[in-house]
This record gives sequence, structure tokens and C-alpha cells, in this order.
Amino acid sequence: MLRVREVEITTACPECRGDHLVRDYSRAEIVCEDCGLVLDDMIIDEGPEWRAFDSEQRESRERAGPPSTIMAHDKGLSTSIGWRNKDAYGRQIPHKSRAQIYRLRKWQHRIRTSKSGERSLAQGLTEINTMASKMGLPRHVRESAAVLYRRASTKNLVRGRSIDEVVAATLYASCRQCGVPRTLDEIASKSSVDRKSIGRTYRTLVRELGLRLLPQSPRDYIARFCNRLDLDMDVQRKAKEILDKVEKDELASGVAPSGVAAATIYIAAILSAKPCTQKEVAEVAGVTEVTIRNRYKRISVAIGMVK
Repeated sequence: MLRVREVEITTACPECRGDHLVRDYSRAEIVCEDCGLVLDDMIIDEGPEWRAFDSEQRESRERAGPPSTIMAHDKGLSTSIGWRNKDAYGRQIPHKSRAQIYRLRKWQHRIRTSKSGERSLAQGLTEINTMASKMGLPRHVRESAAVLYRRASTKNLVRGRSIDEVVAATLYASCRQCGVPRTLDEIASKSSVDRKSIGRTYRTLVRELGLRLLPQSPRDYIARFCNRLDLDMDVQRKAKEILDKVEKDELASGVAPSGVAAATIYIAAILSAKPCTQKEVAEVAGVTEVTIRNRYKRISVAIGMVK
């Protein structure tokens, strides 16, 4: 009897909660770059069966166009006139015909986005890709944001708001959906829109699209903050132990998870004899030094570090 293996999309390491996952197709493995855990050893390479060592070989061996993608406004199903000025047989187009080809190319581009809704969708999806690249977000987060943006566009939630505002809000929601949390300050730092506007639009999307998002946990930030501070796994483990006590005593309730994570890492670094300054932790976490000091006082008393 044929057994079909259930496929699960992995977004974060279950061991360290890091999101730096590497797909090694030569070994058919998904490996966490942070702690070395092998998450899967039976992945399938969905790429072509041939190999190419330069762009010329790749062009000569391609037998079809790219697959459909949610990141294109037409899902990649339309065709386009190439920019290489060559015909179907690879021969150069005569110079006297190039002006005509240029005009055809321009008109085809206009026809693909002839309606205002299509132009808005195309611009929004392009901005999602650009902003996600600036933040180093993985592909599945971008695709999730593209789906949310399409839904928002269908419900006319983009009308009356700037495209950048909706893009930032969908990326923030997508990060939370995919377990790759980013703070509003991090999103705002890569956008032309302020934090308050992003938060307001995000709440509108959650309400109108019926999104069900779990509350953020300080645990989701520890691996990423430690990596940016160049702190090793010992500090990460110590921070998670401290966080267990913090969550048990409900000290993280009602406060920003990034601030709790920052204070926990600061304490763990001190206890591990690998201290870092409050300023360094605050810059990485996107919080103020006052926030770290306030959380530090409460947590240090709870774990018996200070009486």
C-alpha cells in the first residue's frame, strides 16, 4: 500500500525557536543554523533536474517559464515580451525593428495593469517584496503577506489608505502568523509610515479579515536577539530558564514581550559571565534602557537574584 508522507511547513526551530533554517537539498535536510538541529531529512527538491553553471547554460536548458506565484498581481500566468531583443530562435532583432518592439513592450506592460485595482495590487505586492528583503524575511512570510494584501484589496480596505501603510500592516500580521515575530518599531524603521499608523491599520485588518493570531511571547524573540548580540547558546538556555520562572509568576502579562525578552537576556548574560550593556540590548530589542531597568528589577527579585 502506498504511504503518503504528510508535509508540514516548518517556520521555526522547535528547539531554540530560531528562524534561520537552511534547506540542504544535497542531503535532503532542513537544518537550524543556530543550534544545528536537523528538522527534516526527507525534503524534496522541486527544482529542475538539470544543472547550469552560468546564465547562458540556464537560458539554453530552460524548457518552460517560471511557476505561478502569489507574489505577482496576475500570479505569474501572463506572458511578457523579453528585454533581450532576440526572437524565438535566439537571433538578434534588426535595429530598424527595435523601436517597434519597444513600443509593443511598453503597451503590453500597460495592458497588464490597465485597471486601477490591478495597478494598486501590483504596486503593493512589489512593495511587500522590497520591504521584506530589507528586513531579511523568508519567502513563506512574503507569500503570507501577499495573501493578506490580496484579501484586503478585495474587501476595499486599501482604498483611503496609503499602500505603504497596508503593506507594513500585512507584513506585521504575516510575521505573527508564521511565528517569525517582528516588533512594530522594526517594521516602522523599514517603512515610510509611522508606528501608530501601522498599528491602527493592523487592528483594522485583524477585525475586517477575521484574523486569529496568538499573543506574542518573549520566548519568540530570545534566539534572534541573542544572535544579534553575538551571545552563545549558554546565554540562550539561561534566558529561557529565567523566562520559565517569569511566565510562571505571570510577570510578562500586560507588558511588551520584546521588553521582557530584552531584560531576560540582559540578566542571563550577567549570570553567564558574558555581560553586555543595557544600551546594546536596548538597541537590538528596539526598547529604551528605562524599560530594561524596570523589567530587570522585577525579574531579578522573582528569581532571587536580588532581595
